[in-house]
Amino acid sequence: MSLGFAITARDGAARRGRLSTAHGDVETPAFMPVGTAATVKAMRPEDVAQAGFAMILANTYHLMLRPGAERVAALGGLHRFMHWPGPILTDSGGFQVLSLAKLRKLSEDGVVFQSHLDGSRHQLTPERAVEIQRLLDADIAMVLDECTPFPATEDEARQSMERSMRWAERCKRAFRDVSGYGLFGINQGGVHAAPRLASAKALTGIGFDGYAIGGLAVGEGQAAMFTVLDTTVPALPNDRPHYLMGVGKPDDLLGAVARGIDLFDCVLPTRSGRTAQAFTRFGTVNLRNARHQDDKRPLEDGCDCPACGFYSRGYLHHLARGGEILGSMLLTHHNLRYYARLMEQMRAAIEARQLAALGDRLTRDWARGDIEPC
Repeated sequence: MSLGFAITARDGAARRGRLSTAHGDVETPAFMPVGTAATVKAMRPEDVAQAGFAMILANTYHLMLRPGAERVAALGGLHRFMHWPGPILTDSGGFQVLSLAKLRKLSEDGVVFQSHLDGSRHQLTPERAVEIQRLLDADIAMVLDECTPFPATEDEARQSMERSMRWAERCKRAFRDVSGYGLFGINQGGVHAAPRLASAKALTGIGFDGYAIGGLAVGEGQAAMFTVLDTTVPALPNDRPHYLMGVGKPDDLLGAVARGIDLFDCVLPTRSGRTAQAFTRFGTVNLRNARHQDDKRPLEDGCDCPACGFYSRGYLHHLARGGEILGSMLLTHHNLRYYARLMEQMRAAIEARQLAALGDRLTRDWARGDIEPC
């Protein structure tokens, strides 16, 4: 395998590990901030690192349309282009083709679509998806997959999954094996056990540097998502990283780590920061709410982010109500720091074999909620 991955501690199904790439190591379980178009919105790259993150995610679909993979390569690759020296994982674009592109036409060869930006016509095949990610210089590339719509019958999910498995095999053949770089397969099959297990068997037979679980967090609900993980994760190679795509909320992360997931990404902490929602020890806080306008307290006691270190809730409320850019920057930084601290706590708890106790405390605090000052 081209990527190094060592599991250093276990607590039940939960794993504490280290993922080694061409651009550095990542302590797992880890969350990746989403830098879709080569930028984590409202954050400088150095601030993302300061918040506690080693790896970020960028997206093939968006970067192939603008500025173009060949242009990024000519400008030195994605790391130099966006001034991010650490590891980068690039999503292959399958989900964005489904959710954003116009006039999609899927075939065995790949997908032809019109750009949501200007209507221009493009073709994305498994081979081209791998080539684009190589041009971007992604440490971890993803196979092209068909993101199964939700809801889907078991037969629909199986047919979609089988096409994704054929595409995955073509991606593996197209991928260049270079030290420090890797290709992840993507497990599909909707919420149905049989196609999920068949997908895991097919991916294991092909052989990948890591294994992602896709097609979740699309409306199925947390209980159904956890059921899929309970079925699928044990069927994946135990010695390789497990990545749950597009998830999620803090309690999603906690439950997924307990089921053996090592990597996550989601737009939630950054998107919430731009809409005045903050994640805290005691649940989410809406800074637009009038109850904060005279509040001299920090957003969260004990948080070491700039928003909590230098500004009151009253000031953050003022920025949010006024639509000031600084408000988005500060709340995004806070949310990312919250997610980084959450992952730090889970890593330490796994090492101490205390993940269940941590989960009980976190759940109790989230349920308490943010209490108004007296």
